[in-house]
Amino acid sequence: MKRRIVCFGDSNTWGYDAKTMGRFPEGVRWTSLLAERLGEEFQIVEEGLPGRTSVVDDPLFEGLNGYTYLHPCLMSHAPIELVVIMLGTNDTKERFNLTAYNIAQGITRLSLKAKDTTAGIKGQSPNVLVIAPPPIGKEYYEVVGKSMGKECDRKSEKLPEYLKELLEIQNIEFLNTNRLVPMNTVDYMHLDEKGHKLLASLVYEKMKSFLQEEK
Repeated sequence: MKRRIVCFGDSNTWGYDAKTMGRFPEGVRWTSLLAERLGEEFQIVEEGLPGRTSVVDDPLFEGLNGYTYLHPCLMSHAPIELVVIMLGTNDTKERFNLTAYNIAQGITRLSLKAKDTTAGIKGQSPNVLVIAPPPIGKEYYEVVGKSMGKECDRKSEKLPEYLKELLEIQNIEFLNTNRLVPMNTVDYMHLDEKGHKLLASLVYEKMKSFLQEEK
């Protein structure tokens, strides 16, 4: 049986291409690049959904609350060696009225829910890695400001600091992509081809500690 890794995220895990408003193909998405690096021994499950939040219901669109979907999602893919969670960009939307600290609290709550499942190897808890997505560029407002609202860039810039603090308390692994992976220069809130490649490399290096041979 292949060693399974679930990548649970939003449009940047799904692979949204802001230039075409479509989806990047395999070989471009960071999840598929990660799969190439890991090799045939592993299976990457792409659980990306555009618009997904960590713990809040969106009044405008159905089914985007990651918290209510996470448990059945993980159990359906069991056994899982590792759950990689990258959320937070959509939580910055003005209509949710969340602070950066609130968003970090929600992502931490979601990661604890992942650990509380029995979706891991032999019914154990799966390993969890939380990624802070790259901050939204301040120019986003000129492109998608009507939809996103104000202050999204500032919230996303502060998010990694609070996430690191809260996840350390819970002993959950954390990867901060700030200053390491850029957003695109189209809508300033999605990865471009270069961003996907950089993210795949960072995640692979960070994941090595999770991927030791089972004893």
